[in-house]
Amino acid sequence: MNETLTLLLAFVTGVLLGAMFFGGLWWTVRKGVSSKQPAFWFFGSLLLRMSITLAGFYFIARSHWERLLLCLLGFVMARIIVTWLTRAAEKPTCLVQEASHAP
Repeated sequence: MNETLTLLLAFVTGVLLGAMFFGGLWWTVRKGVSSKQPAFWFFGSLLLRMSITLAGFYFIARSHWERLLLCLLGFVMARIIVTWLTRAAEKPTCLVQEASHAP
């Protein structure tokens, strides 16, 4: 039972790390595009997101490949969820009929 709880915790931590990583990436792109110094935003965000993510993977795994695998699975699941949520947030609410270019 204790091992199952540990594996579940590894998966949940992977989801949280992924949400932080990909949510932070989405936020960085939105801020960086309108910034006067986009390189600062992108490079700083990359360092911060990668440091937190790699440290999280390191502390969760602790020489157990099962934990690392479940943490990585949660990370990938978070990518899918964040991508789906951000696409839903980017869709326009009103549909405009496109002009026809065909004669």
